[in-house]
Amino acid sequence: MAERVVLAGGVVTLRPMAIDDVDALAAAAAEDRSTYGFTPVPAGAAAMSEYVEGVLADERAGWALPFVTTLTADGRVVGSTRFLDLDDWRGERRVGGAPVGAVGTPRTAEIGGTWLAASVQRTAVNTEAKLLMLRHAFDTWDVERITFKTDARNARSRVAIERLGAHFEGIRRAHVRASDGGVRDSAYYSIVRDEWPGVRAALEGRLAA
Repeated sequence: MAERVVLAGGVVTLRPMAIDDVDALAAAAAEDRSTYGFTPVPAGAAAMSEYVEGVLADERAGWALPFVTTLTADGRVVGSTRFLDLDDWRGERRVGGAPVGAVGTPRTAEIGGTWLAASVQRTAVNTEAKLLMLRHAFDTWDVERITFKTDARNARSRVAIERLGAHFEGIRRAHVRASDGGVRDSAYYSIVRDEWPGVRAALEGRLAA
């Protein structure tokens, strides 16, 4: 599996998720649930416990690297995010499925499963968290590509992804079950290695401003 790391910035620190984070994550998710729209976020300690256990199982399988999002100033838990669909391009990997055996240094990955407490939405938290993860992916792992996807109806999420500098690739129709119980079309975006220097400069400029 990918090595666990702490990604620290001036505003936000991403640390590896643990089962002990369930209560703090549940409290963050309870602030104002009307802000989640098409984003699936567990409600209550029991649902959050099941969610965390599932994410940690994905990590053990080598498919994900999950983080708890905390404020650097006081350590308060304000959400979670993760790398997922880690792929080191080995030949024995099953196409479209979980890796076979341990994953080495990823060549491609997705950043997703992101949600934030209402009190820190539309702040620098998301921008810096994404910058920290993109730096790790491109500058440490030396990935070729990072993927983002969201419910095609989620205009707010799509705008946020586009503001990161990701390129829209298209819509995958009838992709998965949606958080509202319907059938979801997913909008796909990506950043590739050649685009990273420009994306990094733009994000650093936004945070500096």
